[in-house]
Amino acid sequence: MVELSSRNARTWSRLGPRAVYGQALTALAAENENIIAMSADLGRSSGLDRFSKEYPDQYLNTGIAEQNMVGCAAGLARMGFDVFASTFAPFASMRASEQVRMNMGYMGEPVKLVALGSGLAMAYLGNSHFGLEDVAVMRTVPGLTIISPADCSEIYKTLEACVGFDQPVYIRLTGTPNAPVVYTEDYTFEIGKAVWLTPPREVMLISSGTTVGHCLLAAEKLKEAGLDVGVLNMHTIKPLDAVALADVARHASTVFVIEEHTTVGGLGSAILDHYNALGMPFPRIVTHGIADRFVEAGDYAFMLKAARLDGEGIAGFLQEKLLQQAIEA
Repeated sequence: MVELSSRNARTWSRLGPRAVYGQALTALAAENENIIAMSADLGRSSGLDRFSKEYPDQYLNTGIAEQNMVGCAAGLARMGFDVFASTFAPFASMRASEQVRMNMGYMGEPVKLVALGSGLAMAYLGNSHFGLEDVAVMRTVPGLTIISPADCSEIYKTLEACVGFDQPVYIRLTGTPNAPVVYTEDYTFEIGKAVWLTPPREVMLISSGTTVGHCLLAAEKLKEAGLDVGVLNMHTIKPLDAVALADVARHASTVFVIEEHTTVGGLGSAILDHYNALGMPFPRIVTHGIADRFVEAGDYAFMLKAARLDGEGIAGFLQEKLLQQAIEA
C-alpha cells in the first residue's frame, strides 16, 4: 500500500475523498485480483475511471440501479470476491435499504457499500443528494459495520482493512477536496477501535468523518482562548469502541458529539444508547449536527459555516454551551 506521509496527505486532501477512494482501490486491485469494484453509473464521479480502464474484468457498472447493484454485489461476495459497491449516500442507504437489510444484513454477505458525498458534500445538488440520515438508517441493520474515515489518509486505511474483512460494511465518505488533514504520518487503524488525537480531557469532542478535522481546528482555537479540549476520532460508528468510551466516561464531565448528519439517530444517538445500555453514570452529552429539517443547497463551505460545523463554528458552539452550563450550575 502507498506510504502515509505529510506530502501524500496534502496531495490526497487536494484530490478529495471520491478521487482518493478510486485511487486507493486501484492500488489495492494491483495486488489482489479478487477485488471487484461496482458502480451505479458513477464511474468518473466515484474516482473509478482509472480502475475501469486498468482492470476492466474487475469492474462492473450496473447503471442507475442501486438496488440491483447491492443484490449483484451480494452474489459476488457469496462467490468469494471482495466487492466494493459505490454510489451517492442517499441512494446507497435509502433507495437500496431493503437490499442492504436482507442481502448484507440478514444473509450476512460481506459487501463493502461505499457511500459517496455523504453529509452536505453534494452541495448545490441539494436534498435529493445530501446524506444526512444515512447513519440513522444503516444503524438499524443488524450485523452491519459503519465506518466514516476522518480524512483521505484514513480512506486508504479503511479500504485496506476492509479487504478480506468477513462482515458487511457501510463506508461513509464525507467532505470535498481540500478538507482538513488529520493524519500526516503512519498510525494504527483497526475497525472498531477509535483513535485518540489528544489525551482524554474534562471536555471532549467526539466525531467521525471529515468533521474530525474541523474539531481539531476548533480545539486549537479553544486552546488559544484558554480551554484545553480533547478530540477522539470515532471512525467506526458501529460497533462503537467501548474501551474508548469507558476512558471518556472516566475523564470527561461534558462530551460534545459533532456530526455532519441529522442530530436524530446518528453518532450522538449511538453514544447515548451505548451509555444508557450500561446503566452507569456517564458525562453530559451534547450533540451538535444538522437540525431536524431539510436544509438549503449551496456552496459546501458556506453550508458548513451556516450549520456551525467548521472549526470556528464548533469552537463558538462549545463556548456558548459551556457558559450556559456554568450559569445554570
